[in-house]
Amino acid sequence: MRHGLHQRCREIRKWLVFPGVTGIYGTNYLDRATVTYYGLGANRPQDAIYPTSEVDAAGKPYSGANKYVMHLDKDQMPPAKGFWSLTMHDANYFFVANPLNRYTLSARNNLKTKADGSVDLLIQHESPARARNLTGCRRQPTSLFLMLRLYWPSETPLSLLDGSWTIPAVKEAR
Repeated sequence: MRHGLHQRCREIRKWLVFPGVTGIYGTNYLDRATVTYYGLGANRPQDAIYPTSEVDAAGKPYSGANKYVMHLDKDQMPPAKGFWSLTMHDANYFFVANPLNRYTLSARNNLKTKADGSVDLLIQHESPARARNLTGCRRQPTSLFLMLRLYWPSETPLSLLDGSWTIPAVKEAR
């Protein structure tokens, strides 16, 4: 994922947030070509934003051999008027095949909340009892990255676009 846009990203708790230029290029043909290389075009930030994370909160690359958790406080769910989802990808930008055949986590999964209203999103190969908050991955330690997709992101607080919402760090679960 190293490219020209990458150098201009904001880093928030090990998440890379691309500058508000995707989908709005004007005559910046290098940015247009870079985005097209990785995906067929891009939405404007007001329509969709795709923060990515290649390393956990400790700065270690994600591995299918480990378990991870992304904690979302009750009032800190990803601010999207459309919907949000958390996905895991391999080095070739494909979803990671897994025994659960589950490739995304979102509010549409009827996530299990904790007593305080918060939610833990689990990224691991094992399936615990609270599996509806789990996205699967392969056990092998392969090159992985996470993408948090926000469709129709909020433009007023809480908002990732204006920086009033901070993406939670993904921590290795012990």
